[in-house]
Amino acid sequence: MSSPRPIEVERLTRRFGTFVADDAVSFSVQPGEIYGLLGPNGAGKTTLIRMLTTLLPPSSGAARVEGRDVVREKAAVRRAIGTVSQAQTTDENLTVRENLSIQGKMYGLWGRTLRERIEHRLHQVGLWERRNQVARHLSGGMRRRLEIARGVLHRPRVLFLDEPTTGLDPQSRRAIWDMFGELKAHDPELAIILTTHAMEEADHLCDRIAILDRGKVLCEDSPAALKRGLETGERVELETDRAITAADRQGIVDEGATEVRFASPTRVSFAAKPGEATGRRVARLLENEGYHIVHLTIALATLEDVFFSYTGRALREAPPAS
Repeated sequence: MSSPRPIEVERLTRRFGTFVADDAVSFSVQPGEIYGLLGPNGAGKTTLIRMLTTLLPPSSGAARVEGRDVVREKAAVRRAIGTVSQAQTTDENLTVRENLSIQGKMYGLWGRTLRERIEHRLHQVGLWERRNQVARHLSGGMRRRLEIARGVLHRPRVLFLDEPTTGLDPQSRRAIWDMFGELKAHDPELAIILTTHAMEEADHLCDRIAILDRGKVLCEDSPAALKRGLETGERVELETDRAITAADRQGIVDEGATEVRFASPTRVSFAAKPGEATGRRVARLLENEGYHIVHLTIALATLEDVFFSYTGRALREAPPAS
């Protein structure tokens, strides 16, 4: 008999009165997979994670973690998962080692087993030399690494990460990414559910991504497949030596450019279908009108382009908490 998938979600729905936070969401996660949840504010990501971690009962549908029902088998689900929330949850008045010791005892780890587990995890996250340092004296990146060490101390089968690198500098963010690689190398069956607003992070880390909006899954695939599948598959950036007139701006659209945006009167970017040479046609059009092309780049669509194509660009506020 085959082992259960780490995560199986079937038409999971959560309502708050008349407001539907998650609407018949379905997906599954394979062992060893990093699965990303992307979406604007109010898309339903946090509510979905709260249901999967047994903190919030669903209104309808079903979800299983390691084959355990999140409603009927809460205790078993909680033993199988680790969580790292966006908020700092370490006790800043305790040392690094003391924070992990308390976490381990909560999961029934004691004595030599606990000491060895703490040493192993602190080496993995690069904090062994800081084991006796009080947590409040750690940098933001170090505290985040400590949070992740706590989340995996008891060797969970599924790890939930809620925007794990928010507020970190580029060096700390990259160190966290490298640390995930280290964790996966030592435990290739560990499944990770990641929520993030950082497109580069999702593109770099995730094996598959689901984009949610207004409680629904709009698309799901690998980052590369999502970018390949975007109808406007290339992004062109172009700069001229003088301001582009209104008539020539219309000419850019007439050449097949879409999602045209002007960063300045002389700088334009637009989407174009791959293989149609739209960027070069636009450059020739402008040169024929007497412009000198200062800069021209043609790049494949980014994950951000995919995100905007499904969710739109309008700013929105998250719905009030219920």
